[in-house]
Amino acid sequence: MDITDSELIELNFFLKTYTDYDLTDYSDKSLKRRIDKILEDYKINFKGLLFKIKNSKEFADQIIKDITVNTTELFRDPKNWHCIKYKILPVLANNQSINIWHAGSSTGQEVYSMLILLKELNLFDKTNIYASDINTDVIEQAKKGEYKYRFNLNYLDNFDDVIKKNPYNFDEFNDVKYEKYFAIDKKSDVITMNKELREKIKWAQNDLVKSQNPFYIKFDLIMCRNVLIYFNTNLQNKTLKLFNESLKENAFLMLGAHESVIGLSEAFFSKKNKYYIKK
Repeated sequence: MDITDSELIELNFFLKTYTDYDLTDYSDKSLKRRIDKILEDYKINFKGLLFKIKNSKEFADQIIKDITVNTTELFRDPKNWHCIKYKILPVLANNQSINIWHAGSSTGQEVYSMLILLKELNLFDKTNIYASDINTDVIEQAKKGEYKYRFNLNYLDNFDDVIKKNPYNFDEFNDVKYEKYFAIDKKSDVITMNKELREKIKWAQNDLVKSQNPFYIKFDLIMCRNVLIYFNTNLQNKTLKLFNESLKENAFLMLGAHESVIGLSEAFFSKKNKYYIKK
């Protein structure tokens, strides 16, 4: 069934009333699509969904987790990682220390990608890595650093593109072994990130709707990729204002491939290549 506008308003009221979350400023189109899927998955009608949200906090919390999308992969969009490797991190390398925040970190593959890259550039020890997500389940999965091997075979292609190859010099090839950063158990179908990487990350549960910096420090780089596309324009601007306030002067912001800084937030950032710099 297709959720109507009035039903969406009613659902948002119930979620605000019976959970700690407010999805009013999420994209209507995205939210309707997620709710339609939830109704199908749970084999429940809309009134039944509202009843269960009202009467079961556990169910209501699970619905929030189902609504918030968690899609990521190791070195997703290699061209963006080339920007980070060759344009952003060389500038930050001059800093005494580097603070990086992965906002909306999902199951953590992006965070581990950054750690691997920092290792390769000899910036690992001077960098503090922070990661947050609204969903505590994906944070726990990210802490374990365990992922399905066969489902994520393209991880290895992405790894090769970013770590082994140089898009600016095709003659250059760095034969970095996968085992340097993660163990591959084909029999058990598992990739496990090395302990040194797992222990480097400071995690926090955080809802960007509330426009809070959970770490109370300033950052040199904020990564928030493929999160803003699920927000409406008002919430996008609120979130970008938060990032502006959380960044040091002339620091960097990296968004998803299909996201951009528009409207009021253009006053905060200037675009350069695939990333933004705080004005």
